[in-house]
Amino acid sequence: MTPPEALTSATVLEHGSAPSLTPEGELEAYRQMLLIRRFEEKAGQLYGMGLIGGFCHLYIGQEAVVTGMQMAREEGDQVITAYRDHGHMLASGMNPKGVMAELAGRRHGYSKGKGGSMHMFSVAKNFYGGHGIVGAPAPLGTGLALANKYRGNDRVSLTYFGEGAANQGQVYESFNMASLWKLPVIYVIENNHYAMGTHVGRGSALAEELYHRGSVFGIPGMKVDGMDVRAVKAAGQAAIARVRGGAGPMILEMRTYRYRGHSMSDPAKYRSREEVQEVRTQRDPIELVGKRLNETGIADEDRLKQIDKDIRAIVNDAADFATSDPEPEASELYTDVVALP
Repeated sequence: MTPPEALTSATVLEHGSAPSLTPEGELEAYRQMLLIRRFEEKAGQLYGMGLIGGFCHLYIGQEAVVTGMQMAREEGDQVITAYRDHGHMLASGMNPKGVMAELAGRRHGYSKGKGGSMHMFSVAKNFYGGHGIVGAPAPLGTGLALANKYRGNDRVSLTYFGEGAANQGQVYESFNMASLWKLPVIYVIENNHYAMGTHVGRGSALAEELYHRGSVFGIPGMKVDGMDVRAVKAAGQAAIARVRGGAGPMILEMRTYRYRGHSMSDPAKYRSREEVQEVRTQRDPIELVGKRLNETGIADEDRLKQIDKDIRAIVNDAADFATSDPEPEASELYTDVVALP
């Protein structure tokens, strides 16, 4: 792993250079990624049945990114992200029942059934949203970092957004302030190659070098294989150590891939089935870990099947809870609303 003090704006950490996880770490990563995958698959089913409304952006294929970063963070470090956020919630330790209930607009969801897919929070788990505005996590996450520095609490803000959002002006305003004040923030660009329906190569200049986007502000960056949880954790540890040490912000560009459309309403006709299938068969983040577990003798096929069975039970229980939980009372329309005189 590259030492934190040696990082430059051109540092690259890709698949093949990642150190191995411990057996316990491999199993932890496998369970967490599989929980996210099965949860998102169930959410997609409920959406198709009309039990989840509004927008719904699934994280299927990108599980290694948030899983690896959460394995690298310390207790108290904050997470803030965009609208493809269910995986970040689960990886932060939020209860699947509460997350699914919020998706279904039910009373015991994390935002009392009033926020839905893109707007739920858990201060107890240091998760600050889910934000529907493209690019919004950058200034908000920078604000969290400013509060951390002001309070002197040694916390780091992990701020996620996509490669499409990386073109937004507010992102660069945030980079400038974060560098100027040496704020403890890591900008995690989840580059899944498609901003809605536009390939990154058609919408971003120097599309292969998004991790350089902060170089003009003196912010170093790393390009990471976001399909390998080992590489993500290694990069996360290096970046967090550097930022927590007072060196200022950093950018991690995670090269990942989403299997589903941009949202549940997107048929994803802008790419071929062969393209998606190639990633699924050759680079799936869960299959990579499962293969290592099997080959090293840490977990055979029977144990992996049992883990899957246990996780499916958790997800099914969450779905049952969400669909049986009552809807909010009509009076909730008037709570948590700012009223000006």
